[in-house]
Amino acid sequence: MLLLKKLNRTAIIILLSTAGFIACAIVIYKYNAHYTSNFKDITIYSQVLDENRKVFIRLPSNFEPNKRYSLIIRTDGNFNLTQWDSVMAELPAQQDTILVSIPNQFWTFTRNRDLVPPYARQDVNTQARPASENSPELFGQADQFLAFIEGELLPYLESHYKLDNNRVLSGYSAGGSFVLYTMSTKPWLFNGYFAFSPAAWYDDMTVVKEFERFLSQRSLNTADNIPLSLYITVGGAEHPLMLSAFAGLDNSLNIYANDIIWNSRINEGLEHLENPVVSVKQALDFYNSSKN
Repeated sequence: MLLLKKLNRTAIIILLSTAGFIACAIVIYKYNAHYTSNFKDITIYSQVLDENRKVFIRLPSNFEPNKRYSLIIRTDGNFNLTQWDSVMAELPAQQDTILVSIPNQFWTFTRNRDLVPPYARQDVNTQARPASENSPELFGQADQFLAFIEGELLPYLESHYKLDNNRVLSGYSAGGSFVLYTMSTKPWLFNGYFAFSPAAWYDDMTVVKEFERFLSQRSLNTADNIPLSLYITVGGAEHPLMLSAFAGLDNSLNIYANDIIWNSRINEGLEHLENPVVSVKQALDFYNSSKN
């Protein structure tokens, strides 16, 4: 009986040790998959966000320190980064471009906090927000994340690399709504905007409504407007809410975007995760042609 108890204890210890090892291996795998890259990884302490932020920097293969480069900043870090790398390696026009990817925080879920505009709820509700739900913690904090990009990340990049005036912001899903928010609030930060499958249906299409307000106001005062380009896509097989939001954005652009170089595209048959993969080359081709 005593021997049996010892064997049982040993088996339990082995089982717990194995489970612990597997759990650690899973964490390490996820960390490497989502929070590291094959490029230059740096960490910037953000005073705005009061946290360290990782950044992946892809330099051209023929990078020269004294040469000026275009810049693309994208959200969601490692998501779709392999496709970006592959497409940029193939396109001659992108040999003069630095790609900067900002991964989401690893240990805590901050994606909605960073990417959802401050006029929408972080929980991404489909219904309009009741007037009684107005606690600050309910809303996205894309304004803070944008302040990090504008006031901390861009100055870091400008101090370490020679950059020209061709600058693009790209995002997918919630990142797509962040792109629209940035374009609406601080359009001068970038001259190119890519929004792949933008989740613009938050709180009864509030992102669509805010973007339309920006476009309508811009159309009334064109004297000081800087040249902008926008490429927006959605998958034809995506959720009806995504397609409805896309249609709303497209309609607003058709009515008001007279001084913006833009194009919208429905990639037929593609689901939500498939659309950004196909959209990368489409967007880069469009942006390169719009500069000519």
